[in-house]
Amino acid sequence: MASASNHAHQVERHWSIGLVGPYSEDRQFQRATAIKRLLETNPQLDELTRGMWENKLRNLAMNETTYNYRVRNIYSNMKRKGLIEYE
Repeated sequence: MASASNHAHQVERHWSIGLVGPYSEDRQFQRATAIKRLLETNPQLDELTRGMWENKLRNLAMNETTYNYRVRNIYSNMKRKGLIEYE
């Protein structure tokens, strides 16, 4: 199980690296490939984890308009906090 957990962490890390940037069909294809590989090579994943990754796969933006819409909606609701002051 540790192997599946480690692989899931690697996919999540891959997923989050460069999370927001210009839309890239290649990047979306890489994300889909990584998630498919995770699902195919880890049949022992519990239903909740498998369902989460299947949802991520289904919900990948397949065009620039959808991608930009999602990015705008996520980041337009964030509030900028004050600067961090170090001693």
